[in-house]
Amino acid sequence: MATTVYIDGFNLYYGALRGSTYKWLDLEALCRRLLPRDDINQIRYFTARITARPDDPQQAQRQETYLRALRTLPLVSVHYGHFLTHTVRMPLANPGHPGPRTAEVLKTEEKGSDVNLASHLLLDAFKQTCDTAVVISNDSDLRVPIRIAEQELGVRVGVINPHPPEYRSRVLKGTFFKQLRPSVLADCQLPEALTDARGKIRKPGVW
Repeated sequence: MATTVYIDGFNLYYGALRGSTYKWLDLEALCRRLLPRDDINQIRYFTARITARPDDPQQAQRQETYLRALRTLPLVSVHYGHFLTHTVRMPLANPGHPGPRTAEVLKTEEKGSDVNLASHLLLDAFKQTCDTAVVISNDSDLRVPIRIAEQELGVRVGVINPHPPEYRSRVLKGTFFKQLRPSVLADCQLPEALTDARGKIRKPGVW
């Protein structure tokens, strides 16, 4: 049965990769490890390009290196959302007495990835490009498109939770469920160096 995998990149990052040594993740190897009996025909990875931060000026460069490495994988396609930054006034966690109780902060939100994922999931289901769809995310906003793909369009939909089990969204349901475990990430790393048309791609020394 043909299977397409939909990866919520930021949900995967904050649920399983942040603070780990497994960020140089081979998405093809990961999907084959998680779905050993499936004939995977495509892996759609949804993310957004980040911008350099004063406390980590190399962050965007590391991400671009990783995205370049992903583009060497034949089954992987990358779909981009965007970041939106705006000024908001937020309450202070520990306001002084006397003193202000709020402060203006820059709030950055990632926009578009969940909508892009849902749109491609439903379009692929409608076009019958796969028999099984697998969503790697813990975002409860995806519960409706998953239900529509499964109940209205006849596609088996699996959900793989990249967050710790205690934080699993109970409303995100599919035909089957799996839990992503750190040991799987450790076994699914890209080579230290790869090659594309532009030359060598090397894993960042510090991440």
